Amino acid sequence: MNFYDKLAAASQRNNSLLCVGLDPTAQNLPDRYRSSGELPDDLLRWNLAVIEATSELVCCYKPNIAFYEAHGAAGMDVLRRTIAAIPSHIPVLLDAKRGDIGSTAAAYAQACFQELGADAVTLSPYLGRDSIDAFAAYADKGLFVLCHTSNPGAGEFQKLPQPTGRPLYVEVAETATGWSKQVGLVVGATFAHVMADIRAAAPNAWFLVPGVGAQGGDLAGSLAGGLRADGSGVLLAVSRGVTGAADHRAAALALRDEINQIRQNLPATSSVPARSPSLIAALHELGAVQFGNFTLASGIQSPFYIDLRLLVSRPALLAQAAAAYGRILRTLPHDRIAGIPYAGLPIGVAVSLATGAPLIYPRKEVKQYGTGKGIEGTWQAGERVVVIEDLITSAGSLIQGAERLREAGLVVEDAIVLIDREQGGMENLAAAGIRGHAVYRLSDLLGELTAGGQIDSATAQRVKAFVSGTAQGRA
Repeated sequence: MNFYDKLAAASQRNNSLLCVGLDPTAQNLPDRYRSSGELPDDLLRWNLAVIEATSELVCCYKPNIAFYEAHGAAGMDVLRRTIAAIPSHIPVLLDAKRGDIGSTAAAYAQACFQELGADAVTLSPYLGRDSIDAFAAYADKGLFVLCHTSNPGAGEFQKLPQPTGRPLYVEVAETATGWSKQVGLVVGATFAHVMADIRAAAPNAWFLVPGVGAQGGDLAGSLAGGLRADGSGVLLAVSRGVTGAADHRAAALALRDEINQIRQNLPATSSVPARSPSLIAALHELGAVQFGNFTLASGIQSPFYIDLRLLVSRPALLAQAAAAYGRILRTLPHDRIAGIPYAGLPIGVAVSLATGAPLIYPRKEVKQYGTGKGIEGTWQAGERVVVIEDLITSAGSLIQGAERLREAGLVVEDAIVLIDREQGGMENLAAAGIRGHAVYRLSDLLGELTAGGQIDSATAQRVKAFVSGTAQGRA
């Protein structure tokens, strides 16, 4: 059973969203667990008592590895014995906040999952996807990425505005959950007012929510903004409020029941946060996607028209589109990207700025003066290039640009577009040995705009019929 199935089963069995943190320290050790023996033995006795008292009331346990590492080998032995004592049907989330890459990350993952036997771990996203790949290789494990933490200084970086106009924590939520279905998010209850924005960016993810209790987090606000549409998806983490209580069971029971009472009293709409306007809706509002009667260059009458050149006049929207390209680009091997003039060139610049990928571009006309370059920018033969274009219809300009790059010795095997008009272009790309990737298909646009009320179903059907007919005509 993978972590999230195990978590859901434990949550349902115990009717609980409570996660108890096991963070024993000598300073907070209750007197009743002190003995004349060694301190690690006392800390273990404390943990075992908490587990025995609360195992029927929680859905997860969260030991923080720092409190065990501080006691050296004896402390790590306490951690292993603590994990072994947790009933097998309750998952263990190791709070380690690892954040490294390559062989170091692989060693951390091995330590967390194989050596210690944890079901999930907390991770830092600061190094990008590379910092979670080694952990995601364990397909049955959960990965909780720091998104908006509970500490007072969280906003120094996490709230910084991005080119899209959104704060960094929203970009982290959307990007990190796109890396793997295993990714959940850490969102502090002390900043409950941001919970709904993060839920809108990550509608299906589980949230680990620390900060309830000693840190003064907003329990009701966290649930109102963080619960998924199914009334679940929020893991409320409490440590001292349970482990430091005179009666561990009574404290856990009171918290579990309070959480459930808040859940029951929330209006049905509270668990479905309002989404920010999507990129599709924004393109329609901009006029980049229009419906009506349009004469195409071929003379054919079309019931829709797409003009993504308008993006250059809306910098925030261009940046949002570039971020969407970037999420696909990160999954592809590449040394550089190439924007196809003219519409694909400003988008390519935006993608380069958003991802750090160096940009080149093939000229439509080779210069007859100066250096006589056919490809602008710096590059080396043999490098892998991902081609960037605004949209794809028949793929003629994409294939022509790719061939020019290939003639110069560059390797072109992938192309990304914002919109696939679904008129045969992807098939033509494949015939040219290029894998096509689209942020949206035309059918995606039609579905969302119909659902949002921007167009009616009759308009959507006219467009589909037109596209089907033109695609067949090209076949």
